[in-house]
Amino acid sequence: MEKLYDVAIVGGGVAGLFAAYELSTYGFGRLRIAVIEMGSGNPFRTCPMLNLKKLARDRECVLCRPCHVMSGVGGAITFSSGTMNLRPDVGGDLDKLLGSWEEAEKLIQYVDSILVKFGAPDNVYTMDYDQASELERLAAKAGAKFVPTPQRLIGSENMPKVIANIVDYLKSREVAIHDYTEVLDIEPIGEKIKIKTTKGDIISKYVIIAPGRVGAEWFSQLARKRGIDVEPGPLDIGVRVEVPAYVTEPITKIVRDPKIIMYTKSYDDKARTFCTNPNGLVVEERYPDDSVGVNGESFATIKSKNTNFALLVTVRLTDPFEDTVAYGKSIARLATKLGGGKPIIQRFGDLEAGRRSTWSRIERSVVDPTLKSVTPGDIAMAYPYRVVVNIIEALKRLDIIMPGVASQQTLLYAPEIKFYSIRARVTRELETNIKNVFVAGDGAGLSRGMNVAAATGVIASRSILNREGIDIEKY
Repeated sequence: MEKLYDVAIVGGGVAGLFAAYELSTYGFGRLRIAVIEMGSGNPFRTCPMLNLKKLARDRECVLCRPCHVMSGVGGAITFSSGTMNLRPDVGGDLDKLLGSWEEAEKLIQYVDSILVKFGAPDNVYTMDYDQASELERLAAKAGAKFVPTPQRLIGSENMPKVIANIVDYLKSREVAIHDYTEVLDIEPIGEKIKIKTTKGDIISKYVIIAPGRVGAEWFSQLARKRGIDVEPGPLDIGVRVEVPAYVTEPITKIVRDPKIIMYTKSYDDKARTFCTNPNGLVVEERYPDDSVGVNGESFATIKSKNTNFALLVTVRLTDPFEDTVAYGKSIARLATKLGGGKPIIQRFGDLEAGRRSTWSRIERSVVDPTLKSVTPGDIAMAYPYRVVVNIIEALKRLDIIMPGVASQQTLLYAPEIKFYSIRARVTRELETNIKNVFVAGDGAGLSRGMNVAAATGVIASRSILNREGIDIEKY
């Protein structure tokens, strides 16, 4: 039997959850709302507790209960460090999307307040003028740009609890959550939209497509099938860098997650740091196609002796091949094969020398890897030459800002690929060319981080509320 709703949200990640929050808060009693989530947040991911318990000396796992409460909802952000960047131009271009810096900044603050409401620690990291100026000067010496960004650290042990609290709230507002349910197709039928899933059909008046990064390839295929207007999007491909915490401490004690951007001399490609985790862990991600990737986490209460961060190179493709998702997936699959089903680990010195790493070389390093389920190898065998050259140059230039980061013993993990998909062409309300079909978040190419992903979910839901004659200003 078909299930009937007013709004169906495809994806239970941060964009989808914030869309559901906004709709259920202001449309309670008037709108029937559903969230459809395939459960990717990440049921395919290796549990980081294997490392965490060792560090925590076998104390009780802090994530298990929230994981069970969520039942698959939450998306990739659930097990991240939960760093909320409080700028609209970091993690996306919200100011350009809205056409107003002030409006975008106000929306970011609103999203942040919701996270605090549901249990995010009330701790915002900021820096004073002198600190920011010093980091800007250091970055300038390296031919790079430092972007000062206020940040809220939620922490990897707190993020699942925040998500679980949001899910509990949605259920209290009668939002139907269809977890572990895969959407196979979305088809407009007259004035309604039919959503075909692995557990039956759903009929809705409005649809918000928010599949997250793991659903980027799925969205690309759906767009082609259903004629959703899109444009080529970028691909970020790079490595997860791991160094002793004392190497980055002069910078991370000022700003936990420094945003440093540069353009390489070799190819004039954009390279940037992303998701820095002081005293954190490198963790494995495993995707539905069984390819692997790496990410980083940091906990408020449990510390390692290392710091890790992503060093990403932005790749753009042009005619005749514009599908960055397919290109990135091919690289991820090749890296997975070369690693024997595990991520590849390599010393920076070995990458520079053009040789693969071995366990004996890695064990002589001053850096003890926090991710053990890896295969020593040669990242250059999986990555394009251009990307490898950019990574080597960028790491050496970062050494000017953080001396020691380009040590021969620095550890690199791959693949670290951020899929932002093709970018949907949308109105200011985030509606696609198909009537009443909206998009939000990373998977639709509208964001590159939690802050802007959540904001796009709010924008899409407010557009629907407005169409239904619900004035949120009255609340």
